[in-house]
Amino acid sequence: MARFVDGFVIPIKKKKISQYKKLAKLGYKVWMEYGALDYYECVGTDLKLPWGITFPKMCKLKKDETVIFAFIVYKSKRHRDSINAKVHQDPRMKECNFEMPFEMKRFAVGGFAALVHSK
Repeated sequence: MARFVDGFVIPIKKKKISQYKKLAKLGYKVWMEYGALDYYECVGTDLKLPWGITFPKMCKLKKDETVIFAFIVYKSKRHRDSINAKVHQDPRMKECNFEMPFEMKRFAVGGFAALVHSK
């Protein structure tokens, strides 16, 4: 069975990670309740590698920043669209009156069809 993944790269100030984690925990709960197959929110800790374009360079990170690498796995794009419609109507998502702990203009997102996957 094919898979579809929403991926996110989010530059964030290190001091705002705990604030972000609260939002991530809510996101995990809601997306999984509506049927996402898997949900990850990962914080960069080993970003100065000797090959490729590193996340700090790609995201133009400042000294007080790191990066969140997140992804949500679905059965298909259609499955993703169905779940996201429910998530965006969920009162828990609407009621959480919060300030984004990162700059939206530097937030990157995309939908990806899986070429290879484990399940």
